[in-house]
This record gives sequence, structure tokens and C-alpha cells, in this order.
Amino acid sequence: MTRGYDYVIVGGGSAGCVLANRLSAVRDNRVLLLEAGGRGRNPLYRVPLIAGKLSRHHFGDWNYETEPEAGLNGRRVDWPRARMLGGCSTIAGMLYVRGHPSDFDAWARLGNRGWGYREVLPYFKRAEDHEDGADAHHGSGGELFVRGPRSDNPILDAYIEAGRQAGYPLTDDFNGAAQEGFGRYHCNIRNGRRWSAARAFLDPALPRSNLTVLTGAQATEILFDGRRARGVAYRRRGRDERATADGEVILSGGAVNSPQLLMLSGIGPADALAAHGIPVRADLPGVGRNLQDHLDLSVRHASKRPVTVYRLLALDRFVLETARALLFGTGPTTVFPQEAGGFVRSEPDLEAPDLQAHILPLLVERMKLRPPFAYLFDRDPAEGHGYAMRTSLLRPHSRGAIELRSSDPFARPVIRANYLSDRRDVDLFRKAVDICRDVLSREALEPFDAGEIEPGPDVRSDVDIETWIRQAATTEFHPVGTCRMGRGPEAVVDEELRVIGVDRLRVADASIMPVITGGNTNAPTMMIGEKAADLVLGRAPEARRRGRRGMPEGNEEEAT
Repeated sequence: MTRGYDYVIVGGGSAGCVLANRLSAVRDNRVLLLEAGGRGRNPLYRVPLIAGKLSRHHFGDWNYETEPEAGLNGRRVDWPRARMLGGCSTIAGMLYVRGHPSDFDAWARLGNRGWGYREVLPYFKRAEDHEDGADAHHGSGGELFVRGPRSDNPILDAYIEAGRQAGYPLTDDFNGAAQEGFGRYHCNIRNGRRWSAARAFLDPALPRSNLTVLTGAQATEILFDGRRARGVAYRRRGRDERATADGEVILSGGAVNSPQLLMLSGIGPADALAAHGIPVRADLPGVGRNLQDHLDLSVRHASKRPVTVYRLLALDRFVLETARALLFGTGPTTVFPQEAGGFVRSEPDLEAPDLQAHILPLLVERMKLRPPFAYLFDRDPAEGHGYAMRTSLLRPHSRGAIELRSSDPFARPVIRANYLSDRRDVDLFRKAVDICRDVLSREALEPFDAGEIEPGPDVRSDVDIETWIRQAATTEFHPVGTCRMGRGPEAVVDEELRVIGVDRLRVADASIMPVITGGNTNAPTMMIGEKAADLVLGRAPEARRRGRRGMPEGNEEEAT
């Protein structure tokens, strides 16, 4: 069976949901959104505290893992990637962090005209509906609700004060005038519930008759007529089907699936494609290369006070608070626990912070449900409680790759993250450990501090610290860069996100980032979707329209 559309979007994640909304807002456009997973309607996904726990090792996740990582002592690292509408915005942390302005200016300096911070800021603002209203840095009236902090956990303010005592600045908005410093995050949570890209952008568009959303539809190949992309082959409910695109095909599958589909369709490194018997349509050595991810470490302490998430894990409390969140949008499970953090420079002469440091009010290994009323039998109310300073490298030097395992579109791709393959990342992590220990030793945290658990007070020498780093480092789940935007032999898409060497095919997701942004990657991915929509529709950039009229362009449904 073949279906005909103007635009076929592959992948219903953060960028794909934005694109589906914006392209279908033009009445004459026939838009198809293909999503390999389900609709993501499990109500528990909406509960901020617990949704991430639902993502691993079941139908809502691709269940990816890396190859054995030499830099991590041969460990395989789990890579949760959501397989549902909304993508990772449905399962991951809800922190709204755009990155540092210099990140986007660096993209522009790499030859990507129109991607500097001045040009992309209007797209962040167009999407945003900030609870405090519009200002120079924020937007209002958009689909993506952004709220300020809500948690009353005293350890969060103590952590921020400890950062100040350690000599770091304070900031009240990581997306405002200055990212650097300690403060509280803004979150994509509305009325106590997760506000994913699917809720924000896709749900309002679903009633449109010109938008078709097919879930359980895994793309297997991009179809071509000569150089021109003409559609997508996909499998749904055990049947092989096709969708044609009179306009364009747009890949929004993310840093793993977008390069995988390109290679399955003959676009990628010629030698690798030939090894799998795939005819080469466009020899692009950069497809799958340039993989970057935020790696992090947690310096962990036991707590003297029962103020961490552990207190909610007795089954009776967990069920009660989850029901309260679902029914009324209130209670402790409606708050993302990592609501306080900091962006710091490891050296004073750096242009921008190179470390991000959350306070995590829990011990990960303790995040398991306990029997009902188990807290009644605890000898010490603080037993089992602890917290961690979780620090990630914002701009890692190590680079990895996504490769095909075979020509079978249903075979998991090979993920080689190559964590800590660049010595500079190891050296920066050693500095991060020193910074964490300094902050966590400050007077503000003394009422909570029951001693360092990990790496442990005996781990002091450079050799011992490096050994611990390689044992303990893990991913922040922010893979990007595998369909690099730019110029030169490693580029996959140009500055308008068009795949080099073919026609009518674009990529619009985190894979196009030439360099990873300095912070959580969900907000920048939605910005990419916003800008991609204008590029596809041939509209003037949002910054130029705002500069010319002083306001956003009018009714999208009347645009042509």
C-alpha cells in the first residue's frame, strides 16, 4: 500500500513533534508523521519524579547499549532512547536549558550561517510560554510551557549557598543574561505534570485533517527517484508499506536512528556500506561520525537528615503520592528532584562554563520500592538517605560513531561512544572531582553531611581518582552530532539541513549539531525543529521577520 503526502517526517521525538505542528499549520500541506513506537499515553509518564524509570528495558525504549567502552574499563553503557511520541522529552529530565550563547556562535563560525545565537534566540522564544511572561530572553504564548522552581527541599538552597561559599556566582536564570553560577532550573512541567513535546506541539495539531500520525511504523528505507527523495518505506503491524512525499522527506529520528536510516538507504561512508552489501547512493564519510555525549560523575554523600527522595519509596507512600499527582497535579512527585544546579568554569580564563553540576537528592542504587510502611522499622530516620553532586563535561573532546551492524533495518546499530578516549576529558574530570569536594565540604551543607560515600575519603591520589573515574562515569543521555551540519568532508547536511549529495531530503534533530551544546539538549533540539520548519516552508528567518515588524509573523494557517 502506498500513501501520498507533501511532507513525510520520520520520528516523532522532540523535533519531529515541532515539525508536525508547524508544517501542518499550513492548510494545504499534507503531512505524515511516522513513529516507530507507541503513543506514550501511559499516565505514569506524566509524573515528573518517576517517568524516567519507565523508559528502560521494555517496549517504550529502543534498549540500546554501547559496545564495550575501553575508556570505561570495558563497560557497556545503557543508552535509553524513547520509542514513542515525544521521544526523550517523554522520559528524560524536564530541565529547560538552552545552552550557552557561545555554543551557537561557534556553530555559525563553523560555516553555518543563520545559526548564531542572535538568529536562534527568536526560535527558542517562539516555542516558549514562560510562566513569568516575555522579556529579552523568554517568550510567551508558545506551545512549550516553562515554569520556575517549585521544590521546597532544604538541601537545594543549601547546595546553592555552598556554591556561593565556594566562590561561584549565583544566577536566577540559566537561560537569561548569564548562564554561569549556581541556582534553580526552569522546567517543562505544567500543572504538576510533564509537558513533553508531544503534549505541547503534537496534541494541539492532531485534530487537523491534513496531519496523519502513524505509530508502530518503523522506517526501513528512504525511497529515491534518481537523486530525489520521493518517500519512505516502513513496516507497520507486520506489513511493508510506502509513503510518498511530493515535497520533502525529513528525518527526525535522533542521533542514533537518523544516521542509521541514511546508511540503510545508501548514504554514508562508501566502504562501510559496501561491507554490508548496500549500494552507495551518496558517499558521505561523516554519516554516523562526530558522535558526542555528556558524560558525568557523581560524588556521593550520606545524609544526616531524611530529606531525600528515599523517603517516598515505601510502597504505601509511593502509591499515594503518585495518585495525588495524577488526580490533582500536586505533591512531591510533581517536582523534578534535580531542580538545583550550577554551571562553572574549571579555569577562570574560559569563555564559558565547561562543567554542569546538579545536586541529586537521592542515591541511585537506593531507588527501589520498599515494602509498605518500611520506614516504621528504620532504626534511624536518615538511614538510606544520601545526595550527590552530579557533574558533567559540557564540551567533551572525545568523539564516537554510530555504525551499521548489518543491512537489516531491525538490527540494533553499533554504538561506539569512545568515552574518555581523549586525555583532556580525563583531566577535566579530575578537576571536577576537586570542585565537587570543595563545594560539598562547605558550611551550608554541614547540617546534611554524614560523610563521603564515593569515591570515598581514601581516594586521593591522581591515579586512584582516575581509576574511580573510569569505573564510575556514565552518560547524561545527550547523544548528538552524527549528521553534522556544516562544510567540508565530514559534513552531512548544509546550513539549511539539506542532506549533501541528494535532493528533497533533510535532517532535523540533535544529530545535526556540529558541537554539543553546553547543557541539556532537549530545548536546543526543539529549537532545531522550529528553525527547520521555516527552512522547509521557505520562510524568512524568524530573527529577520521580528526585526522587520517587531513581532512574529501572523497566522500560520494563512501562510503559503
